[in-house]
Amino acid sequence: MLIGLLTAVAASICYGTGSVLQAVGSRKAARSSEAGAGVTQHGGPNLASTAKAAMTWEFIVGTILDFLGFGLGALAARLLPLFLSQTVISANLVITAVLSVKMLGIRLTRKEWTSIGVVCGALVLLATAAGHEGGHHAAAATHWWLLAVTVLIIGGGTVAVRFLGGRAAILAGLLSGLAFGALGVGVRILDGIEPFSLGALLADPALYAIFLAGTGGMYLHTVALQIGSVNGATAALVVGETVLPGAIGVLWLGDASRPGLAWLAVLGFVLAVAGAVAVAWFGNHEGADPETEANTKSDPPVPVH
Repeated sequence: MLIGLLTAVAASICYGTGSVLQAVGSRKAARSSEAGAGVTQHGGPNLASTAKAAMTWEFIVGTILDFLGFGLGALAARLLPLFLSQTVISANLVITAVLSVKMLGIRLTRKEWTSIGVVCGALVLLATAAGHEGGHHAAAATHWWLLAVTVLIIGGGTVAVRFLGGRAAILAGLLSGLAFGALGVGVRILDGIEPFSLGALLADPALYAIFLAGTGGMYLHTVALQIGSVNGATAALVVGETVLPGAIGVLWLGDASRPGLAWLAVLGFVLAVAGAVAVAWFGNHEGADPETEANTKSDPPVPVH
């Protein structure tokens, strides 16, 4: 349990730090672009604008941290109940908010600090109440269903972004969260890990669901942050990333709390999700210095995973 919890915390730190570095790179690229450049006729970013941001060293380092966070998060999903691992990883919002104070010149409001405190307290409750993780086995049909649902999520989100533009921001945020949730479920039920078997691993549809969910989820959330409200998109991601996987873990994979502490686990889960949503929702940077606010008014928002 302790190793799994430390792994999830490390994944959260990697994701949070990577998000801030990616934001720095995106803003640097945006400042060097002409106004109105890099968007499609529907108001969404084109591939050229995304590629330009991805070429900065800050974005590259942030992406490396994302991959490291992905690996650590995958390990955590194997070692912890999904309702705990996914919630701890989603707390990277807190890391992002705190680092933004120093690296992006953002001043957090009292509401944001309060929300951060709620998340930290809720994670303590969850860690106290969490029991053993369930099994890693699921019926073959479940693996195929996971791949099919992941394709539907990523395909539907891509089409929505293409034709709805800025109006698809909240939907894209929610779908990216569901994709990251599918990734966690896929890692949990992946065949060929214990004991290791390359043939079983490559034959498992869950493996391809993991790759598709990871890349597609990152794409959808990055686009959602570029075309719409960072608060709404990130709040939707947190809900999609935590609630459904947590429920699947409890209802179908055998995740459980410690005897007599189910109420504490539920309370911690609800508070953690509510606090993370609040961090995203109140993160409108109303408390930023006027000069800083003027300099970053047109910059892309901070990407969050």
